Amino acid sequence: QVQLVESGGGSVQAGGSLRLSCAVSGHTVTNYCMGWFRQAPGKASEGVASIFRSEGSASYADSVKGRFTISKDNAKNALYLQMNSLKPEDTDMYYCAFGSTTSCWYGASFLYQGQGTQVTVSS
Repeated sequence: QVQLVESGGGSVQAGGSLRLSCAVSGHTVTNYCMGWFRQAPGKASEGVASIFRSEGSASYADSVKGRFTISKDNAKNALYLQMNSLKPEDTDMYYCAFGSTTSCWYGASFLYQGQGTQVTVSS
């Protein structure tokens, strides 16, 4: 069973940075698509970023392109999301996801997800 545990969320002011981490157990992350999506209570989820083998394969939603960077550490079996120049509209619960059911892109559906970590950006 694949388990994903996110960490690194918190409260920051607009313009600040956060780095989210996702520890994966039960399966190697090597050569598998992973991603991050965000969702507020009562709202539809929004794909944020995805990655396959390396950062060269990364895909980003237009809303975060140029500000967020997704990366994967195969040795640590972990996924990361570096978030810079944060805006109040980035406030959401952020989820790590593993194993896309289709091609690897930021809007893909995934087989597994974590419990989420809250990001709050104040103006």
